[in-house]
Amino acid sequence: MAMKIRLARGGSKKRPFYRIVAADSRMPRDGRFIEKLGTYSPLLPKDSEDRVKMNMERVEYWLGQGAQPTDRIQRMLEAAGARPKTERNNPKKGTPGKKAQERAQEKADKAAAAAEAAAAPAEEAAAEE
Repeated sequence: MAMKIRLARGGSKKRPFYRIVAADSRMPRDGRFIEKLGTYSPLLPKDSEDRVKMNMERVEYWLGQGAQPTDRIQRMLEAAGARPKTERNNPKKGTPGKKAQERAQEKADKAAAAAEAAAAPAEEAAAEE
């Protein structure tokens, strides 16, 4: 059975609240789970102790049984010091989107044309002297 440690959403509309659960990976996000391991409340301030609560003994047990944490849970475990920090590489994160690249290219073309137009009268004046 492929186990995951992941977030299961609760709370009302626009007021998210998550349970940290150990679940079979084939079950739906908010569906059946095996054990509740903690809670995550993203609306609380980041420095609040109540924002993320985990039963670390049970989390370690499930990790020992082969459960794979999701990316968000992995970051929470790293912040808690239960897992070593992993190097992440996302080279596409900082690059602008397709439309933004097109706009930047158009802007560069206009700037080059304006610089060329401004340089042309200066060259003619230099040629006459």
